[in-house]
Amino acid sequence: MDCVETATFKDQSPEEVKRLLHMVVVGGGPTGVEFAGELQDFFENDLRKWIPEIAGNFRVTLVEALPNVLPMFSKQLIDYTEQTFKEETIEIRTKTMVKNVTDKYIEAEFTGPDGKKQLEKIPYGLLVWATGNALRPVVKDLMSQIPAQKDQRRGLAVNEYLVVKGTENIWAVGDCAIANYAPTAQVASQEGAFLARLFNQMAKTTDIEGELAHMSEVQGAAPTKEARDEAFNTIKDLQKRLRRVKQMGPFEYSHQGSLAYIGSEKAVADVSWLTGNLASGGRLTYLFWKSAYLNMCFSRKSHPFFTR
Repeated sequence: MDCVETATFKDQSPEEVKRLLHMVVVGGGPTGVEFAGELQDFFENDLRKWIPEIAGNFRVTLVEALPNVLPMFSKQLIDYTEQTFKEETIEIRTKTMVKNVTDKYIEAEFTGPDGKKQLEKIPYGLLVWATGNALRPVVKDLMSQIPAQKDQRRGLAVNEYLVVKGTENIWAVGDCAIANYAPTAQVASQEGAFLARLFNQMAKTTDIEGELAHMSEVQGAAPTKEARDEAFNTIKDLQKRLRRVKQMGPFEYSHQGSLAYIGSEKAVADVSWLTGNLASGGRLTYLFWKSAYLNMCFSRKSHPFFTR
């Protein structure tokens, strides 16, 4: 809104108005695509009516380093998304890598028709970064102290139990961890649930081992054969429980599918279904997308009128 209002000030040059009304989104994943679609919706449904004089200059550009947007979706949904963006007048710049960002323009590298790399300055009023994140200082500092992590650049390498390699009692999940899965919320959520189960199992293991040590003392001090046998039976039961607790397997990611809103009340969905995938796009998919996200916003546990 600051860009839009500033663009309407008196005596602004045409070049400055175009810069202010150029909204650039960097990153062609679901986050970048959804933001670009929502932003264009905001212009079409509201800004165009409120401030009609900006209509000729307002534009949204999506910049992606890869050859396509939404690389985790099927080819037909990628094509559908790109066609929808074309109809919505959202420009897609694929195979374009941002090399530098200033307060008024980005420097983007792309391959020209002659096959040579070219650098272009793209002015913007609003820039939204929806692509990869740099390492946080605390993660960098930790990596520098672990010899096994010295060759890592994108995050902490972890094993199949999400233990940081080179350590015994440090776990990492989400964007700071490299676990051979895409750095998405779906992966991080499942990793978090896995660690919760793992930590609960570890707590149970500690409790059972404590009980075993106590029962060994009880058996050793038992005054009669019956008391020793009773303690021995208890120890056997505890050992069975301990074996079951320690049988927890490594983390395995289960992909539930991908959803993305692409503007104009349309969405795309690539959802796991039985033994395959179900791919769809359009207005009906938008209703499915909306219901899925609304469902995530509510929980029976938090609602005062529901009981567990």
